[in-house]
Amino acid sequence: MVKPFKFKKFTVNQDLCAMKIGTDSVLLGAWTSVKNNPFSILDIGSGTGIIALMLAQRSNAELIDAIEIDANAYEQCVGNFEQSPWSDRLFCYHASLKEFNEEIEDKYDLIISNPPFYSEDYKTKNEQRDLARFTDAMSFEHLIECVSNLLSENGTFSVIIPFKEEFNLIDLASKVNLIPNRILHVKGNPNSEIKRSLIEFSFHKINIEKSKLTIETERHQYTHDYVNLTKDFYLKM
Repeated sequence: MVKPFKFKKFTVNQDLCAMKIGTDSVLLGAWTSVKNNPFSILDIGSGTGIIALMLAQRSNAELIDAIEIDANAYEQCVGNFEQSPWSDRLFCYHASLKEFNEEIEDKYDLIISNPPFYSEDYKTKNEQRDLARFTDAMSFEHLIECVSNLLSENGTFSVIIPFKEEFNLIDLASKVNLIPNRILHVKGNPNSEIKRSLIEFSFHKINIEKSKLTIETERHQYTHDYVNLTKDFYLKM
């Protein structure tokens, strides 16, 4: 039995989801800017719903939608939304991004995504996990194209990807006039390589704000920066 993940203000069940709660989603949910007070938020590929729940805690957005293609993950996300303190603001659609993009005419002030990775790695025998992890189900090109259609004129798009994909994603985004405004490079410890890039895009060109984050100084010894970023969520921070 996979235990629920308890945060300070909400609990996330994850037994039905291929992708369990991980550092990536918590990083994105904590780092994404809400300073423009978004009215509407969209979480693409929501899984357990963790990022949408974090943004419900951090913002006053009145409409927080999520989309999830996998039936089990969708069911789990709906349950996690319903048992949260913000159930009246959260809604999950069981749909592919393509279907959602074709049917929804609304624009969102903030779009977030922790998209599938590992396009070049071998696949496992677990199809559900593969669907969650591999870009076959949702390519970066498709993601960027749909985001450009669903994002409001002054909205922002926040995403976490492998560092090695950063140049590729920024290049794809430039073709639909999405420009990086903030970039965070993340590494596990002081001696490791940069592992992840968190990027915030908009349709407006401003000076790019670049920063770095190291998660641990040694095993389970978290850096001051990482604690500051996540302390509103993790029980032991």
